[in-house]
Amino acid sequence: QDYYGKELQKSEDLKTNACITSARPISKLVRDALECIHEEVVARYYGCGLVIPECLASCRILDLGSGSGRDCYLLSQLVGEQGHVTGIDMTEGQVEVAKKHIAYHMDKFGYGKPNVEFFHGYMEKLDDAGLADESYDIVISNCVINLAPDKRAVLQEAFRVLKPGGEMYFSDVYASQHLSETIRKHRVLWGECLAGALYWRDLYGIAEEVGFSPPCLVTASPITIGDKELEGIVGDCCFVSATYRLFKVPAGSRTGPGQVTYNGGIVGHERELVFDANFTFKEGEVVNVDAEMAAILQSSRFAEKFLIRPGGAKAAAPQGCC
Repeated sequence: QDYYGKELQKSEDLKTNACITSARPISKLVRDALECIHEEVVARYYGCGLVIPECLASCRILDLGSGSGRDCYLLSQLVGEQGHVTGIDMTEGQVEVAKKHIAYHMDKFGYGKPNVEFFHGYMEKLDDAGLADESYDIVISNCVINLAPDKRAVLQEAFRVLKPGGEMYFSDVYASQHLSETIRKHRVLWGECLAGALYWRDLYGIAEEVGFSPPCLVTASPITIGDKELEGIVGDCCFVSATYRLFKVPAGSRTGPGQVTYNGGIVGHERELVFDANFTFKEGEVVNVDAEMAAILQSSRFAEKFLIRPGGAKAAAPQGCC
């Protein structure tokens, strides 16, 4: 709270590039939406990455660690007036900035009533903010889960508030090994998103315990520290910024591998949908998928965008980010 509420005044104050996610090229739709966001909201946003999944029309989205609200106001435009975006953040000053500009953005977007709301609270305790079971289509998070001491609680709460077939789409920092106590207790490394980084293999174990489908790696890129003192403390541990997607696949949905055909039509991805590092779907092209991917597509908001038939590939080995 001190680091993000008092010490940092702008993105340039960060000492590493840990908060820069390995994003796909930004579409014109997203660029235009970014230009509509109030300058104070953008100025108080710490980091450069964008965590924007596809197929968002009329969705209910929860942003964990929403900060000054930049991503929420961006998503507000992409879900449309019939959708809804909730932001929650532990830093009161950041939440105040986000709330301050609700009326400005609703007027800018031409909405008759607000489709965004912000709460001061903790992502490990979403129930304290009154967020109900199975109330969101998507949970997003942009490089903040590493700041939570209890990662399992974060994923457990995200799983709870997601509807069946819902998705957790998030970027975060991961380590190539378990971190020493010296690193974990370093104040600046915590603020820079490194000391709290999860060993990447542990994500797979936690996701399974909570009930999510196996993590789908979307993108990953190495992190450079660029500070000699911090590099000395970190030693031979490597860090990556990675985006994953997890799905709350309903029990009984996994029936076997399949052959899927993308029907096209998702805004901004009409001809080709790059789903993750393993699967790219082109309009009209038949793709063999394993049982997990078949279940994900069939039970999620993507179902009406695909023609899904039985038969296809065997399960692929998990692809780690490191």
